This record gives sequence, C-alpha cells and structure tokens, in this order.
Amino acid sequence: MKGIVFNVLEEVVVANYGEAVWDDLLDAAGSDGVYTSLGTYPDDHILRLVKAASEALGMPPMDVVRWFGRQAIPRFAERYPVFFTAHTSTRPFVLALNTIIHPEVRKIYTGAQCPEFDFQDAENGALLIGYRSPRKLCAIAHGFIEGVADYYREAVEVEHLNCMHGGDERCLMRMTVH
Repeated sequence: MKGIVFNVLEEVVVANYGEAVWDDLLDAAGSDGVYTSLGTYPDDHILRLVKAASEALGMPPMDVVRWFGRQAIPRFAERYPVFFTAHTSTRPFVLALNTIIHPEVRKIYTGAQCPEFDFQDAENGALLIGYRSPRKLCAIAHGFIEGVADYYREAVEVEHLNCMHGGDERCLMRMTVH
C-alpha cells in the first residue's frame, strides 16, 4: 500500500477524532506511524490499523474502510484537483478510473497497485461496477464513490450485488446517481 493512503488516513482520523486517537490506533496496530507518501508498505499495516479502528470505534472493519474512503475524497481533491475538475459529475469521474486516473496514479506513485474496474450500463441509468483487487477493499471503493458524489453534490446509492468476501470472483456494485 502506498504511503499516501496512510497520510490521508492520519489526516482523516485526526480531523474527526483528534491526534490522541490516531496515536492510540498506531499503538494498537503496533505501528510507528512513519509513512512517506511515496513509500510502499505491507498491506498488513493498513489491515492492522483498520482492526484497531474497528475495535476502538465499535464499527465493523468494512464500515471503517468505507468511512475512510468517503472522508478521503476531499483530501484527494485538494491534492489532485485536475482529476476532479476534468469532470462535472460522479458517473464520468468513476468511468475515468481505469483510463485516466489510475494510469496517472501509477506515474506519480511508482509501484502503486490499483484495483481493476469494469463497467456496464444498467437499467434506469445505473452503472454496474466490477471490482477486482487482491486486497479485497471493495468497501474503500464504495466509500470513494460516496465521497466523489459528495464532491459533485450528488446523491448516490451503491448496492453490493456480489462480493469477493463472500467467495465471488469479483465484487459487483450497482451505482445509481440521483
């Protein structure tokens, strides 16, 4: 996992819960908290932080990950405004993940392992989003979608139809923008 994710996680936790909570999470996760944005860290670092946050907040781990994804988007929009200003709404932003956003992420953060998405139009203007990643962090993708909708001041509904956590080959979500 790239260090930028840890940096943004720290910002989100500190902004919402304070520095003492961030320090407590680091202690519970057995982490020194030294993450450089361009560095690459073992996935278990984020998983230990999620577990610590889940226990501290009394939230299921996937809810913590989804919350983080949603809270992270304003910080990513500040750091990388060109990704956001190139679009006027949630749907075109999401559709640009594979072709524009993730290739640029890989240029900025060498070695970044981005998930793979596939898209299919669905009834009533909904979008089916397939998600594949060895990390199985579909909840962060869900949170990112909600955060992007917040950014564009749209209401969005994300429904999980299939999930790798349940043994499916890929996650499948239906995104409906209202």
